[in-house]
Amino acid sequence: MDAVELLANPDACADVDAAVADAITALAGRPLVALTGAGLSTDSGIPDYRGPDSPRRTPMTYQEFLSGPTAQRRYWARSHVGWTRIGEAAPNDGHRALAALERTGALRGLITQNVDGLHAAAGSRALIDLHGRIADVICIACGRRSPRIALQRRFAAANPGFVEAAGSASETAPDGDAELAATDGFRLVGCVDCGGVLKPDVVFFGENVPRERVARAYAMVDEAGALLVSGSSLTVMSGLRFVRHAHKHGIPVVIINRGPTRGDELADVRIDAGCSETLTALAAALSGSGWRPPSR
Repeated sequence: MDAVELLANPDACADVDAAVADAITALAGRPLVALTGAGLSTDSGIPDYRGPDSPRRTPMTYQEFLSGPTAQRRYWARSHVGWTRIGEAAPNDGHRALAALERTGALRGLITQNVDGLHAAAGSRALIDLHGRIADVICIACGRRSPRIALQRRFAAANPGFVEAAGSASETAPDGDAELAATDGFRLVGCVDCGGVLKPDVVFFGENVPRERVARAYAMVDEAGALLVSGSSLTVMSGLRFVRHAHKHGIPVVIINRGPTRGDELADVRIDAGCSETLTALAAALSGSGWRPPSR
């Protein structure tokens, strides 16, 4: 909570502190599972789609991507520029707090809607990347998977100077792409094995999360003593279904998010505050060790 918010509402800090105390009571002594969304990564410099200050965005759908080279060129040109920026993002205190809770045994698993890979970079291991990882690429034709960094080098060779020409004026967008005015001149490259169309190994809007992945996430929630949601507006069903499932089965739900979420009425405790500072406080209390994020 920043100074402007406190000046506008001097009781807000007390309200947040009381909600954190309620969350500690609800979560203490229970095996936890976390569900995270884009709001957790904003402190790492990655914008989200639906935060209070986020501009309206229209992400490319899976059907549009499959429509042909024009859409694929638009996607990959934007993603090629954005990758040079998202690749520099580092885990923040919220990611580190969840990893610390896992190390103590308090957190048994983590389901993330994010594709940025920052939970793994922070040290989380019992992790389900619900929507995939932007660092991996898959061929639509033959299914070959390959690292994104290799594709970046191929795009750079095929499009020399493209990133530099885009400059710093292009705005970074969620999911590792960038807002570009013109992408017509961008040259695509295909799969090195079959020449097929390459796609980031992430779940696009309009695409289904693999059933096996969903089943593993449900099983993780079933084994939880409480569900801790951080940084998700729960607008899309891919995340909301786990909150509904937990509530239906009597598993306490704690939600941390700036602004309202679609799952608020299902929450036992609702904290309207930033993820980094709130998760740090929860980690310190629930681990019983006074843990604090390392100085940087």
